[in-house]
Amino acid sequence: MKNCPNCNAEIEDNFELCWNCNYSLTEQKIIDIKDLNENKKEIDCLRCHVLMLYSGEYKFHEGPKIGVLGNIFEAFVNRESFDLYMCPKCGKVEFFAPLQNSEYKFE
Repeated sequence: MKNCPNCNAEIEDNFELCWNCNYSLTEQKIIDIKDLNENKKEIDCLRCHVLMLYSGEYKFHEGPKIGVLGNIFEAFVNRESFDLYMCPKCGKVEFFAPLQNSEYKFE
């Protein structure tokens, strides 16, 4: 555990944002959560009821990597991309289909 230099709250070692005051250890300033989620959904964590942070679009694939030829088989696997959101307080992660992708239109 480490302590926030701004409010002295305890922070998990793998977090770079204080759950209490939104102080960023990497940028050494208080972050406005709404700025991080610009043009993205505003989603509250189901556990903590804190605004979740947009962490970016992540691409995943289905299928095995088979030995030396694994990179060749990468061309034949199914690739999916998801928007990833993380709770700065508890670390809960949620995935959402990106809305700009026409394949995932919801109404």
